[in-house]
Amino acid sequence: MTQEGGLLPQWRAPLESRLLLLLSPEISTRCEASKLHLSRLWAAMRHGVLNGGKRVRGLLLMGAARATGADPLSQTSLDLACALECVHAFSLVHDDLPCMDDDALRRGQPTVHVAFDEATALLVGDALQTLGFELVTSCGAPPERCLPMVRSLAQATGATGMAGGQAVDIGVVGQTMTQAELEDMHRLKTGALIRAAVQIGALAGPHGPDSQAFGALTRFAELLGLAFQVVDDILDAQSDTQTLGKTAGKDRESGKPTFISLLGPVASRDYAAQLHVQALAALETFGAEADPLREIAHALTRRAH
Repeated sequence: MTQEGGLLPQWRAPLESRLLLLLSPEISTRCEASKLHLSRLWAAMRHGVLNGGKRVRGLLLMGAARATGADPLSQTSLDLACALECVHAFSLVHDDLPCMDDDALRRGQPTVHVAFDEATALLVGDALQTLGFELVTSCGAPPERCLPMVRSLAQATGATGMAGGQAVDIGVVGQTMTQAELEDMHRLKTGALIRAAVQIGALAGPHGPDSQAFGALTRFAELLGLAFQVVDDILDAQSDTQTLGKTAGKDRESGKPTFISLLGPVASRDYAAQLHVQALAALETFGAEADPLREIAHALTRRAH
């Protein structure tokens, strides 16, 4: 899965085009000084979102929409996918800040606070998060679907999701964790937004949140999210900075508990493979309409970055 060709290019190309359009607004203000500063903010937002990335969460959303009978290339699906990519980018921009993970490299480029400054990076994260919610509420889905979409995204973003996971991640530096504790942390920090992407995509189709299809897709997302993190830990320990596009070995240097430090490389690989098989099993009631999700799962558990 190369960054240039990308996963599911027939979907990724329109997703990239829509992101570029959304992040290139015509700034309307009578004050030239305000226009200058707003232009800089939007430039920093583009740097945070458009500077590479695999678009995993957006493509998962589109795949879930396809699996439940919706058009993955409809305006609704594309705007929802863009919402997930904006929220994901917000989390990365904030994670990279000196007060968090203090990273200078992301997707092979300087992080937002390095390319611009810390205050701008903080504002970029805030703006991208709110843009994500704006896109969900204006995506064209009926209100009875928009409400659970917003709820899913909010739960994935706040204290019951990424923010909570990051709080644990910071707090356990230098400590040891059991496997159950490590998995709980990553279900919040990494898995929550992957789950939200699939749930929101499923809600774009005809099935409600109480349906069997919705439950199966949620199970798939939870297993894939955990597999994704196990592979991420393996790559952080065994790959290099140029390949990853971010600082390799950062978890070990920071003293963070990882699947590698807990299980070792061989058992971690085996566990990722086991989770992959279980994730695919969650899709067994779906036919070819879920093949894009299967393709994403294969790619994410075999990725090199």
